[in-house]
Amino acid sequence: MPAQKWDAALYQEKHNFVWQYGESLIELLSPQSGDRLLDLGCGTGQLSQQMAAAGAEVMGIDADVTMIQQAQQNYPELQFEVADARNFQVTQPYDAVFSNAVLHWVPDPEPVIDCVWQSLKPGGRFVAEFGGRGNVQGIVEALYETLREMGVPLPGTSIRGTFLVLENTPRYWNIEAFG
Repeated sequence: MPAQKWDAALYQEKHNFVWQYGESLIELLSPQSGDRLLDLGCGTGQLSQQMAAAGAEVMGIDADVTMIQQAQQNYPELQFEVADARNFQVTQPYDAVFSNAVLHWVPDPEPVIDCVWQSLKPGGRFVAEFGGRGNVQGIVEALYETLREMGVPLPGTSIRGTFLVLENTPRYWNIEAFG
């Protein structure tokens, strides 16, 4: 599959509404001092920086080299790496994985969920926003299918909006949707 190409300068200058909408997602995440957070699809780093400003230790990853280069230029004090959402690995698990307006661009969501699961500490959180009306359903169905295949009991929740919060606990995933 060919890699998606992004224009980091255009994204930062003309599409800043994307990360600005994501600011409310940070409130939902509620980063605390000392939290280890992974920003999956960090773009040019604005939301990574906001989480770090709350005292969290943040690692931002994005599949696009130009986005990571811009993020490093914007916030040299933060850590950013080029990594694909479908096959990233971490050396130490995170308290939370955060993703804003990214996952609807990934055509194969099952490997993403596997990577997120592997990157979270027990009790960790996955807080994500999916881009537009109606496009979350395919991802949620893939998530449920992957969790079923893993033998994880599923709660009886329905998706009412575009915000999805998952808590990785030893027995179940707590899935909440926010509109």
